[in-house]
Amino acid sequence: MHNPVPAQLKRPQFKRLMFAQLLTVIVMVLLGAVLSGGPAAMSALTGGLICLLPNAYFAWRAFRYQGAQFARDIVKSFYRAEAGKFGLTAALFTLVFIAVPPSNPAFFFGAYVATLFTQWLAPWLLRKPSHT
Repeated sequence: MHNPVPAQLKRPQFKRLMFAQLLTVIVMVLLGAVLSGGPAAMSALTGGLICLLPNAYFAWRAFRYQGAQFARDIVKSFYRAEAGKFGLTAALFTLVFIAVPPSNPAFFFGAYVATLFTQWLAPWLLRKPSHT
């Protein structure tokens, strides 16, 4: 049996995607603050963070292994990362609705969906810049 070795060099760089999602959350918070005040901004912040935090967890956990010899470990890490992301999302939604229910559901869900839709930019944001 082999001992899986975490990937060191070729792990995908999620910094640009995480930055784009963080920027989306900030824009939604500012939009909420300008259009409806502090409670809407707080609703947008919680909605955006409910999307951003599980995505950051997934990016951290999913790409731990590389190479054909670690194919089984790669699949396991993806399943575990996705399960963790799902569980964290469910726990955060539960926590927010019990502890601090959003005062403005439109900004709460708007920020969540806007941050979620930022993932559609992943193929563009994750590709390596061309130096030619």
